[in-house]
This record gives sequence, structure tokens and C-alpha cells, in this order.
Amino acid sequence: ALRDVTSTVESRPLIAASIMSKKMAEGIDALVLDVKTGDGAFMVREEDSRALAQAMLAIGRGMGKKIVALITDMEQPLGRTVGNALEIVESIETLQGKGPADLETLSVELAAWMLSLAGAAPTLDAARARVRSALSSGAGLKKFQEVIALQGGDPRVCDDLSRLPRAAETVELRAESKGRVTGIACRAVGTAAMLLGAGRETVDSRIDPGVGFILRKKVGEPVAAGESLATVHVNDRRRLDEALAMLRRAIHVGPETPPPRPLVHAVLQ
Repeated sequence: ALRDVTSTVESRPLIAASIMSKKMAEGIDALVLDVKTGDGAFMVREEDSRALAQAMLAIGRGMGKKIVALITDMEQPLGRTVGNALEIVESIETLQGKGPADLETLSVELAAWMLSLAGAAPTLDAARARVRSALSSGAGLKKFQEVIALQGGDPRVCDDLSRLPRAAETVELRAESKGRVTGIACRAVGTAAMLLGAGRETVDSRIDPGVGFILRKKVGEPVAAGESLATVHVNDRRRLDEALAMLRRAIHVGPETPPPRPLVHAVLQ
């Protein structure tokens, strides 16, 4: 939060030190880093993301740890939700095998690398298969419930999503014209969510866990005029119009299908 409000979020040394000090303090043996690149990342340019990853890899190697970094895409939001409780719902649905394809694919890849570094699978393909088996069998969701319980939470939330905070109302953001979604500006989406209370604007800001967005369309998907682009979950309407305007500017609709971007740009070891 302090880095947020002092505009030092994008400081490479601060990010590397902040992340790696916590990981080393945990007494880990191995670490898989998911380093984002694109509009919604700390480091927008891929070369800067790679430099950040290399800095953290060097720290990890220096501490004698097994470590790998995946440079992954954040040119549009991962999954379809933005906001605290909404993202938890999406995470649980993914563990139930009902999540968005991009979120599931990346989660499987990161988990497979962790199994590989731990020596729990002979190959990366075998590790991927083991992770997908845990998803389909429900073992992954069961383990998540155990983690929630160990941290003093209520594991029943995985069976009853209504236990999570919910916004008082929803508003649809509808497309003004037909076409395809050509881009979603992640940083603007995040700022719009912050205006609703999903993130901090100042050190003293209180986060509202129930608010945020569900993106009904992702980049490359067709959209008809009047069709919902996003469902906005809101409690306090005072900044709703400002948030809606920013969200509309963030979701670009045009006539052409944009070229696909890879989910994983690189793997650095």
C-alpha cells in the first residue's frame, strides 16, 4: 500500500527486494515466479519484465534455491473478474474445473513447474498431467479448503459462495457498436475498480471486498451493439459514473480481429 501511494510501485530494486525477502524468509527450497508483462504489469515492456525476473533469479540462486521465472501476459486481465471476492469466486470455480481457459492454463503451467522443481514428476508434461488430475478429481479444491482452515478461514465458502461479500447492486456496461474486442487496457480497468473501492487510493483507504467487474467479453471475442461488455458490482454509487466512463474507455471494440498474444512469453531459469 505504501508503494502504491508513493508512486514507487515500478521500482525494480524495491519490487525484487520486497518479493524475494518474503520468499527467502519462508524457508523455501524452490520458487516459481510469475512475472507479468504488458499494460497491467509493474513492468509494461517485456525487456523490463525480463530484467526484473533476472534480478529475482539472481537473488534466489545466490541463496541456493531452485528457481524459475515465467514471463506471462498482462495485456488484458487474466480470467474474467476484477475485485477481491469476485476473484475468489473465480479461483474456486477454476478449482472446480469451471474457470476461464486462460486462468486455468496458466495456473496449471505454474503448478507444473513447481512440481518439476520439487522433483515430484519426471518431466514437465508428467507434472502438467498430475496437476490436471488434481483438478478433475477435486483434490486441488480439497487442498485449498485445508489451506483456508489452517489460516483461520471458513472452508465452507468453497461449497457456498454466498458466504463471500457481495455488492448491493450490479450495473451492465453495454457495447455502443458491434465488432470485436480489440484490446482491454488493464491499468485503466484496475483504476476503475479502485474508484469503486476494490483497491486503495490512499494509505487510509478502506477496501470493499464485494465490488469489482465481471468481464463478459475478452480480447478477440465478437460483440453485438447493446451486448454487455462487463457487469459492474457496486456498493457506493458516488464514483460509479467515473468508473463506468473509465471502464468504457478501457475496452476497445473495432472491426478487426486482433492478433493473438502468447500467454507465456518466456521461461527463464
